Amino acid sequence: MIDQAIERIKAANHVVIIQAENPDGDSLGSALALEAILGDQAKTTTLFCAIDIPKYLRYLTGWDRVTNAFPYQADCAIIVDTAAEALLVKTLETPAVRNFLDTHPVLVLDHHGEDESKASNDLPFEHTFVMSADAAATGELIYQLATDAGWQISPDAANTLYASIAADTLGMTTESATSKTFAAVAELVNLGAKPFAVELARRELMKKAPEILAYKGQLISRIEYLLDGKLAIVHIPFAEIEEYSDKYNPSVLVLDEMRLVEGVELACAIKTYPDGKLTGKLRGNSPIAASVAGFFGGGGHSYAAGFKVFESYETVIKELVEATSKSLEKTS
Repeated sequence: MIDQAIERIKAANHVVIIQAENPDGDSLGSALALEAILGDQAKTTTLFCAIDIPKYLRYLTGWDRVTNAFPYQADCAIIVDTAAEALLVKTLETPAVRNFLDTHPVLVLDHHGEDESKASNDLPFEHTFVMSADAAATGELIYQLATDAGWQISPDAANTLYASIAADTLGMTTESATSKTFAAVAELVNLGAKPFAVELARRELMKKAPEILAYKGQLISRIEYLLDGKLAIVHIPFAEIEEYSDKYNPSVLVLDEMRLVEGVELACAIKTYPDGKLTGKLRGNSPIAASVAGFFGGGGHSYAAGFKVFESYETVIKELVEATSKSLEKTS
């Protein structure tokens, strides 16, 4: 599939690079890196996401080039960091976009799953699927792809590839970061990546206004512990999403603190919306996050995943307890 992916990219003149509707550091870093790599080949690129890039990701230079306007004049699409239909709902519900994906070459670059046959790939249109089971991030997969193809990796591309890998490995601290990942990062540093600058920019953006710190205290006071303390849950209603999301992602405010409570194996921040939608962001100490998210049709990594459903809050809590219990039993 690598060779086929390289040929598809070589044949393209204008590529639209698509992120899922839950953009994260890996998807944004991967998209920005592809933009730089393909730009060095004199190709036109457009960065597309159906939703606005969250504020907590805006430490990555170039985030503001991501647009909600689909470039129908493109002749090829590359979807990064997902192969799940559930994470592209807004994109696919636009008939003209769906028609574009049905009638143009589409390349999907992902790293979620044990192997290609077991990966969460249910996209409803023809595509070339490149999935690396041993890549810690889609950024690492793109580094492998560029290396195999002999493509130039500029300092800007190296920096965003590093940022994508660092985001999905929590700064190279998860077990998904293998010796191969460290070797890739070392080469990216040789090519111009500046890990200290990426981290400095991220920390600067993480600074909080006093009212955000006060709100964080409210969220912490509302954490519930279920399954004998193994599952930590916090509920974020839509009124708070409206009030605080523009300043700071409420989920990101507390998930790490929830995960670091003694006895907690899985932390979940649940947001509820007026249209009946409910989203869950999962962070784990046990490698069960993707398994639990899969129970709801979502996905992600062993230690970080998410899902989106249209069910009542009470029903989801009951199902979340059941899914967490079953997933923990399988890992014991």
